[in-house]
Amino acid sequence: MFSSLRKQSVCSLNKTIQTCRYSQSPKVIKNVTTASMKRGTGGRSSFNGNVCTVFGATGFIGRYVVNRLGKIGTQIILPYRGDFYDCMRLKPAGDLGQIIFHPFDIRDEDSIRRCVKYSNIVVNLIGREYETKNFTFEDVHVKGARTLARICKESGVERFIHLSCLNANPNPKQLVLKSPSRYFISKWDGELAVRQEFPEATIIRPSDIYGQEDRFLMLYQSRWRHHLYNGVPLYKKGEVTEKQPVWIGDVASGIMAAIKDPESSGRTYQFVGPRRYKLADLVDWFMRILRREADNCMYRRMDLDYCPFFKLKVELTERLSPAYPLGQLSWQNLEREHTTDNIVKGLPMLEDLGVNPIVIDSQVLWELAPWRYDLAYQEYYGEYDDPPPPPHITATI
Repeated sequence: MFSSLRKQSVCSLNKTIQTCRYSQSPKVIKNVTTASMKRGTGGRSSFNGNVCTVFGATGFIGRYVVNRLGKIGTQIILPYRGDFYDCMRLKPAGDLGQIIFHPFDIRDEDSIRRCVKYSNIVVNLIGREYETKNFTFEDVHVKGARTLARICKESGVERFIHLSCLNANPNPKQLVLKSPSRYFISKWDGELAVRQEFPEATIIRPSDIYGQEDRFLMLYQSRWRHHLYNGVPLYKKGEVTEKQPVWIGDVASGIMAAIKDPESSGRTYQFVGPRRYKLADLVDWFMRILRREADNCMYRRMDLDYCPFFKLKVELTERLSPAYPLGQLSWQNLEREHTTDNIVKGLPMLEDLGVNPIVIDSQVLWELAPWRYDLAYQEYYGEYDDPPPPPHITATI
């Protein structure tokens, strides 16, 4: 009796396996190579079947994205320009042989084709916050993005992720500059160029991103950004500017979620933090964390319109800086800094990708701790109270 029952169970199991096997649609492999075959049980020491090229990996966002890709067993190709050793710090982000470096130039289409030849995913993180004599905003954000999208489409790349900015606009409002911001205009034109060449591309618009070695928190702790030793000039003292900064870890998680989600193709996402603040309140809070009140000159916010010597400092910094503006101090950066974050109603957010962004209150204390005034002083436990977080305001969409 037991043998007959066992035969019946085996037959039913075989029927179930055959039914499941034929009910599932077969996966069509476009590029039949060894790169298409998964290996291992998952994780860093495996190969998940994806080959990803990350342009702009040597920047601030790049190392977080590469680290996330390496953790799940992705083979990564990192194009670089300049010295090879500038990107060698990304080597431990993946297992042995999983990360490959390749030289390229944004104007050399053959080098780009070699970088995306075996890739099914391409992430474009290339961007400029200042112009140089070799590359303008138009060269990087528009022509470069168009070239990458076109070559990826011709090479059969399945997913293309393009990083833009939140306030990309063809007609940006003028605040500090006498003419509309070329940075915002070029970012908008870059989105249009990518859409024309690669309609299925996923475009991501992040707000100001904070994290280790960022260009948001580090801007205000830099002495070069200050005026008259400890004053911080802001447009209208920062009272009319509203910001929703987002943590770099949430941005990297959102990019990974967009790569995994096939429904994100052809969509534009806005990556912002969960709370909205006045820039004046944020800067006051940063300075309390940095304990700049303990300095000889008390911290104070100043109106940028009444700081002619600071404007002269910005002009000289732009003209005399050989490669990049000292302390990220330039007119274009000041315009970006004081532009209110504009959230477009109807566009998906981080939450639509399954990512719940953390509030800035729980992260900035740790990020700014190494930059506090008189850091060598060994304080007693409880000697200094953490400053209360700034009040947040309601976003108007």
